[in-house]
Amino acid sequence: MKKIRTPQEGAGAALSARSTATSNRTPQTPPEGVLSGFSASAEQFIAASQSAATKRAYASDLKHFFANGGAIPSSSAALAEYLARCAKKLSVATLERRLTAIHKAHLEKSLQSPARSETVKRVMQGIRRTLGTKQRQVQPMVKDDLLAALVMIDQQKKPVKTARDRALLLVGFASAMRRSELVAVRVEHLTHLPNGLEIFLPSSKTDQEAQGRTVFIPHANGERCPVRALAHWLEISGINEGFVFRAVSRHDRVARRGLSAQSVALVVKASVERVGGDAKKVSGHSLRAGYCTSAAEKGLQPWQIREQTGHKSDVTLAKYIRPVARRKIPSLL
Repeated sequence: MKKIRTPQEGAGAALSARSTATSNRTPQTPPEGVLSGFSASAEQFIAASQSAATKRAYASDLKHFFANGGAIPSSSAALAEYLARCAKKLSVATLERRLTAIHKAHLEKSLQSPARSETVKRVMQGIRRTLGTKQRQVQPMVKDDLLAALVMIDQQKKPVKTARDRALLLVGFASAMRRSELVAVRVEHLTHLPNGLEIFLPSSKTDQEAQGRTVFIPHANGERCPVRALAHWLEISGINEGFVFRAVSRHDRVARRGLSAQSVALVVKASVERVGGDAKKVSGHSLRAGYCTSAAEKGLQPWQIREQTGHKSDVTLAKYIRPVARRKIPSLL
């Protein structure tokens, strides 16, 4: 005779069956957002609140802090000692960024930040007063420097690399883009016009919300025209989609991957060395700095320069303009 289960027995059997089935499956690891108390969607938006470059910089700062005996949470005394030890080797700007990274790491875990303590504040004040806060400024690559470099670039025996380097320097100078913006340019971002070229920048260092902006490069005379140099590079390289500026092998072949920001610095340094200059004084930023300096020398107003560079205010721009203005002060004797 078939046994009839009571409701309680039936529920118990069902629960047992579900437990057995669950135990036979591989346990699922909850999403990181769930573990941290946020939904996966919220965690995605939190992660997108900072640029990839900022996250890499903060991760590097925390790694250095941990490698030197630091921990999260940290006491104000331990943080002050860390800053004091590093002050002998690192710049003030680097120390301030590391302090920010450690401060944010505490806040993200809802911990009291030692960076707010009076001890740490006084240590940083002492470091600033002792070592100063002046940041290293690279030498700008102004118009005459650029034209001299182009002459030497044309003497290379690799036509593809020559075309790439010429276009990179001319477009980098004329657009006044940051290195990260320059290497991120894609063919899809280019709009050719009768009087020049428009380049759309989807995002940049000062455009954290990715509103995007457009840079216009006008035609110039002869071989110094950045628009024609770029068109020649795209033609000789066969690039019709994806990244515009790419690596070129020693056999003068175009790679699939785009250039890194550091590669821009290497091209600039090599071009300066060819004309007998000091490569240590320049970097990839020298092209952008050169545009700002040259524009100020031509008498362009700060707001006009900012239209091209994307600077949010005149504060940063002033370090390029003020030296030019100083050199124009007439003698009172």
